[in-house]
Amino acid sequence: MSVTVALNRDHRPRSWKLRLQTRLAICLARVLALFKPYVVRRVLVRLSKGAKAADAAEITTARDSVLASSLGLHGLRACLPRSLATALLCRFRGTWPTWCVGVRTAPPFAAHAWVEAGREMIGETGGYDSYSRLFTVPPTTPLPLAESEPATEDEPATDQ
Repeated sequence: MSVTVALNRDHRPRSWKLRLQTRLAICLARVLALFKPYVVRRVLVRLSKGAKAADAAEITTARDSVLASSLGLHGLRACLPRSLATALLCRFRGTWPTWCVGVRTAPPFAAHAWVEAGREMIGETGGYDSYSRLFTVPPTTPLPLAESEPATEDEPATDQ
């Protein structure tokens, strides 16, 4: 079965440094995607140390750069290397997104990997509750929740 996908052309110039970092992130992500999940998680936890939380704009820029550099990462089954490359590119720039692996909560059930900023899935279809997270690698200093977002059971509310 084939899927027809329309790719948009982005004519914004990217610096040679960003292009080099993006290609390096893609190569490392493709290798890292071959390892078992616990190894991938251990590597990402170590890489996330000392990085500040990435905001949505930084993650979107990194994801757009990854997608502009590799047509293969546009595919439906390329979510793992795409999300890894995005996270690695953010790390090269001193930030870290929340990297997530989970499954779709409604049929058809499927595994998926993605990056988020706070509770916003970057570049993905569906909402925050569309997926059940199996594990995440958050930044060491998470982004503060917006005023309108209530704390969940996982994130206790703090009164100051």
